[in-house]
Amino acid sequence: MASSGEPEDRGAEARPRLVTGALMLATVGGELMTPWLATRCGHRVLLGAGLFLLGAPALVLTVSRSMEWIVAVCLVRGLGFAFTVVAGGALTASLIPAERRGEGLALIGVVVGVPSLVGLPLGSWLAAHWGYGPVCTAAALLALLSIAAVPGLPGREAAQGPPLGVVVGARSGALGRPTAVFALTAVGAGVVVTFLPLALAPGSSAVVAVALFVQPAAATASRWLAGRRADRRGASGLVVPGLVVSAAGILMIALTGVPVAVVAGAAVFGCGFGIAQSATITLMYARVPPSGYATVSALWNVAYDAGMGIGAVGFGAVAALTGYPWAFTLTALLMLTALAPAWWDRTTARTRRTTTAEARTRRTTTREARTRPAATDQKQGPGSAPPVPPRSAAQGLPSGVEGHRRGPVEGEASQE
Repeated sequence: MASSGEPEDRGAEARPRLVTGALMLATVGGELMTPWLATRCGHRVLLGAGLFLLGAPALVLTVSRSMEWIVAVCLVRGLGFAFTVVAGGALTASLIPAERRGEGLALIGVVVGVPSLVGLPLGSWLAAHWGYGPVCTAAALLALLSIAAVPGLPGREAAQGPPLGVVVGARSGALGRPTAVFALTAVGAGVVVTFLPLALAPGSSAVVAVALFVQPAAATASRWLAGRRADRRGASGLVVPGLVVSAAGILMIALTGVPVAVVAGAAVFGCGFGIAQSATITLMYARVPPSGYATVSALWNVAYDAGMGIGAVGFGAVAALTGYPWAFTLTALLMLTALAPAWWDRTTARTRRTTTAEARTRRTTTREARTRPAATDQKQGPGSAPPVPPRSAAQGLPSGVEGHRRGPVEGEASQE
């Protein structure tokens, strides 16, 4: 009986992986091509297309539940999700004032995070009580009705300036280093979401539910607070703390036999992950012109999706060899390898700020030297021009410049 049921069990386990893999493959592929499309049709058009591709295919699931149709729908919806998050993120960044960018992006994270907290458990409950048809219909209508708001958004034209390709952006240290740091941090998120329910002992469903609620809630709150701090003191100083706190949370979760440690670890990881989210994306947007916003959005979302995917797949293979506690420990150590690019990026940013400040000081000194009045202690000869009385800033000289000026003055003839 066991042998005859084994192929069916393997097929049941393979189907979710196939569906998730199709969704992630289409999402990452769409995210990589979105910046190229944005330079040609603008963010607003892509946002509308993404919402349509998210909504319309979901209606197919109300009439057919075959695996072929489910995979096809996931491929199309993954593409729509990529268009929506990349174009929507770039459009949002272009609307936020630079001095409030950190908090603005964090608020967007809150807007995205709260529906995720509510929608996932609500969708599961509705599907169990009302069936999948009404849930798929509601999801489709929400996306399709949102298209009505797109014509009122800015972004009719593509952003002005030289386009920044995804490959060029990834190869540049200014964007490549934060992308790598965030990708390794997101590995922990993929591990927690996928394997925490499996890592705890049977009968721990309440602990799992609390931990999986606390983690995104803490991430949402810390992301907002980190965004406010980034606007006041800069985001570069938050990358390393976010990474370290995230790894510490994963280490606490490694104590799978201690429920309090698991819940506390999920909260600590959520705090660190929210800080890392806010710091990395704020830094990346600050380092490019508006024409590069789509590339920043694409790189950051690819790092998010790829990190979560690698964490989910790789952790399972490691846990099969070492067990869950050691697998969590190794995950934390893997995340800490991102300290190298994080410190490198912070050192480079400090050097850049110092160089910029020195250059600004030199320019200011040169400008002041050029406007400083010349000394007029020589005696005036019979044919020389009389001294010119000092003029105020309102009369054409910089404020604070006093004394005599020798030579021709605007509106006066030169005398020899």
